[in-house]
Amino acid sequence: MQPVFVGDVQGCADELDELLGRLEARFGDGFELWCVGDLVNRGPGNLQALRRVRPLVDAGRARYVLGNHELGLLAGAFGVEEPGPHDTYTDVLAAPDAADWVEWLRRRPLAEAGRLGETPFVMVHAAVHPDWSEGDVLAHARAVERALGGGDRDAVRALLSGGGDAALARDLAILTSCRSVTRKGRCSSGYPTPRDERGEERLAWHALWSTRAHRYGVVYGHWALQGLHVAPWLRGLDTGCIHHGRDHDGFLTAWVPDASAPAPFSVPDASFLQVRAHRRYYPDPKG
Repeated sequence: MQPVFVGDVQGCADELDELLGRLEARFGDGFELWCVGDLVNRGPGNLQALRRVRPLVDAGRARYVLGNHELGLLAGAFGVEEPGPHDTYTDVLAAPDAADWVEWLRRRPLAEAGRLGETPFVMVHAAVHPDWSEGDVLAHARAVERALGGGDRDAVRALLSGGGDAALARDLAILTSCRSVTRKGRCSSGYPTPRDERGEERLAWHALWSTRAHRYGVVYGHWALQGLHVAPWLRGLDTGCIHHGRDHDGFLTAWVPDASAPAPFSVPDASFLQVRAHRRYYPDPKG
């Protein structure tokens, strides 16, 4: 089965349909889809995208981890926050089967693991802590998943609001929204800066992670401003399909690695399939 990793869709369902059509023409049903999260929000086709991916997940032909925009949807469903002006996940919450979608989504994993040949890897939406081993990633993710998918709805609300158990809230933030980290290991959703509000240098999370000489790969999304990130042991796949026309072209990107290669996370790497955004999704700021 050919693994195919797909970056942030964010409701760009037409582009997802085109990508899946191209994969089906190439592999038939002989591929397994790995979605890095943020399947929903900001674009118009949230239900359409979910309806395309869920049957593949249920059939064992897709893996799908939660991203920050799925958490936003869940926060809206649990009454933790109101949708913002650019949030479009309300089509899911207004659907007749909204309750079923909410229950299905809150039981999705936050991390998935696998192997490309003999090479281990994890897939998360945003980041892993620089000090985490592959096993650590899964252990931290599973602890948060138990709380998020559990029966204590007050605990779910607390977690979605950033409260409750501090360690679980921290780990949820790392996995779904982190972009930068200080040398002391403090993670942030903000971008790398020479100094943060505490006067500490803030590095890209993967820059510090790479200094730890881990022997597992990380596939992730979340960072559209960074764009396609191809580095040893790292594949960042958010190429901003939803941001098309905002001073750059946006794409939906899939990584189609050669699973038989001895070092699938080596560089250079040209094993990518891209679908250019079909249209602008945000209004033209110039009118």
